[in-house]
Amino acid sequence: MALGCKTAADVMKAVRDHDVKIVDLRFTDVPGTWQHTSFPVQTFDEDAITEGLGFDGSSIRGFQEIQESDMVMLPDPATAFLDPFTKHNTLVMICDILDPVTKEFYSRDPRGVAKKALQYMISSGIGDTAFFGPEAEFFVFDDVRYGTGTNYGLFNVDSVEGHWNSTEEEGPNLGHKVRPKEGYFPCPPNDTMQDLRSEMVLKMAEIGLTVECHHHEVATSGQAEIDMKFAPLIDMADAQMKYKYVVKNTARAWGKTATFMPKPLFGDNGSGMHVHQSIWKEGQPLMSEPGGIGGLSQLCLWYIGGILKHAPAILAFAAPTTNSYHRLVPGFEAPVNLVWSLRNRSAAVRIPMYSDSPKAKRMEFRCPDPSCNPYLAFSAMLMAGLDGIKNKIEPGDPADRNIYDLPPEEEEKLPRVPHSLEGALNALKADHEFLLEGEVFTKDFIDSYIEFKGADVDEIRLRPHPHEFELYYDC
Repeated sequence: MALGCKTAADVMKAVRDHDVKIVDLRFTDVPGTWQHTSFPVQTFDEDAITEGLGFDGSSIRGFQEIQESDMVMLPDPATAFLDPFTKHNTLVMICDILDPVTKEFYSRDPRGVAKKALQYMISSGIGDTAFFGPEAEFFVFDDVRYGTGTNYGLFNVDSVEGHWNSTEEEGPNLGHKVRPKEGYFPCPPNDTMQDLRSEMVLKMAEIGLTVECHHHEVATSGQAEIDMKFAPLIDMADAQMKYKYVVKNTARAWGKTATFMPKPLFGDNGSGMHVHQSIWKEGQPLMSEPGGIGGLSQLCLWYIGGILKHAPAILAFAAPTTNSYHRLVPGFEAPVNLVWSLRNRSAAVRIPMYSDSPKAKRMEFRCPDPSCNPYLAFSAMLMAGLDGIKNKIEPGDPADRNIYDLPPEEEEKLPRVPHSLEGALNALKADHEFLLEGEVFTKDFIDSYIEFKGADVDEIRLRPHPHEFELYYDC
């Protein structure tokens, strides 16, 4: 349940009104996972909200080292909600992380980075509100097993919807499996996840999220999409964390498992997160202009120019896993060409043409995926767009042909996304000055992030891949 709190006093009143037994404080680590600690109400008071609570940051991924481990979590009363999954009445708040000495935002706190990005936009005079609308996809499986060791490496996922189960004994097998590439919009009984997704949507509404629609996605095995209504940057990043929490815990309550891993299946569509973006000022949209290309303003075109210019570096945050780049390949509706288009879904940036209303004009960046940390990904996109506006970066002409049908000599000339996480990290290393504006991202954070994510690259590089045995065992 969303509580509508604004102050510490409001939170404590909600604790009493709803007979809360536990207060749960949550924050987001650098990879984008919620961390939490819980307090019995008898030991929690207003001072904990106004002054914050200390914790050991050295144990949190991407945070402090052991010699500087003390950190402060400061709860945000406006984020308070009642957890719909706990046995005992539990009030949840999302926290900012502060440096215990300066009391400023900790430079590696993702939510703090997002707040600084918003402050930078406002101080620039360009706009006062940045709206974001992510379309996060995910998979729901009935069983998952995985592991690696010195002498083995394996994974196995299964779904009752999977076409590979069409010949299995399921006691009985009732058919209606989702054929490859035919998972988009089928009705039950092929779509077995209708009630589960509806349950997720109702849980989201219960904690204050505004959902516009839900449906089955293209892939064969319970791939889904639930779309939330756009919201200002910080609110939407908070909402995205709540969204993931609801999806995972609802699936688990139904005896299933949900994942936002971008590419868990070979040969089928992966999960993306197209991100719609627009800038407003004093209640007026800035991305619309009658007579402009597609009804877009010059400011919007410059914003797109900034996104396209800095896209390889942005993807270090927006497609931040080695698995992300198994999705970013041609042929699976994942855009790999760094061009923009009106309507064309094969472009990295698309302009939705559903409405001519100035308020509906926006750009859509299609390369990100839902494994990302939304605070960092949204901030990087905003900073790139603002750099485009500041430096009047033109995006070039729109590419309104089917890019995948271009002659090879034309296609080869198109700029493309990096082929790997290592490529994205190298791009970030070479192109991050735009992120340092207003000290939104710090050089220390950029360097530590590249080192942190580089460890993922090494972990994969060091291990034999199962398919290598099929390719090379007989060599």
